[in-house]
Amino acid sequence: MRNATTVLPALALTLNALIWGTSWWPFRRLQALGLHPLWATVVVYLVAVAVIGILRPRAFAQVLRTPALWVLVLASGATNAAFNWAVVIGDVVRVVLLFYLMPLWTVLLARVLLDEPLTRAAGLRVALALCGAAIVLWPAGAGPATGWDALPLPRALPDWLGVVGGFSFALNNVMLRREARQPDAGRALAMFIGGALVAGTLACTLAATSQLPWPPAAAPAWVGVALALALLFLLSNLALQFGAARLPANVTSVVMLAEVVFASASSLLWGDGRLTLPLLAGGSLIVLAAVRAATRPAAGH
Repeated sequence: MRNATTVLPALALTLNALIWGTSWWPFRRLQALGLHPLWATVVVYLVAVAVIGILRPRAFAQVLRTPALWVLVLASGATNAAFNWAVVIGDVVRVVLLFYLMPLWTVLLARVLLDEPLTRAAGLRVALALCGAAIVLWPAGAGPATGWDALPLPRALPDWLGVVGGFSFALNNVMLRREARQPDAGRALAMFIGGALVAGTLACTLAATSQLPWPPAAAPAWVGVALALALLFLLSNLALQFGAARLPANVTSVVMLAEVVFASASSLLWGDGRLTLPLLAGGSLIVLAAVRAATRPAAGH
């Protein structure tokens, strides 16, 4: 029984990581069917909001009367809009690695929002994440350069979206820790509302300025994929809550890193990713920073 109480939650978290790590594929299929990833995010999360609203109608009142959950709405919405868009238009491995710069942002946000101290261990995690990001972002094949061109900074839209998504996800996680006493249904609803609201606002703004197309008329092909993806995201949320409630937080964080493996492996196997030496070296440092953050002692940082 002891093994079952550990294995089942770990499998649930692995399932969550699998769904998120391979979510780029259905989003790209929806893009091929004419539905931009921002519109796809809106449709998927509206379905999830409707399901939660039917099963837990009181969650809406909880979100409305809790201002802290509004921050969660914005953080989760920015996370999903940025990540889903980035993995459709960019290199999946590169985007996921930049997204997992979370330890860097978490250290800074936890200091501001949770009043956690800045320690040498935290500084080491920041240094590892920054070094890994510098290697990943170093201009490929660049000759002598000066000024901004010589700096390892995000240059393309997918890079910026990956970084913004990672920062937003760090804020999302810090707010979840700060609002841990709130019921699960309210927090889940806030995150799904954010996914629809932020992506919808951004999509409408860009479509109104002719920078992306309006959504196509409903068709069985893309509607079916979107509904299936919505159900998978609901399943992943249930799996996350089941696993995280039954395992220590540090174990949960380590298992969640399987998303990097699933995203990288699926993109390489399905021909939509490239594994270069800089990605491998920089990614190793970023993952090491995340592992150190996940396995730090509970009493210190």
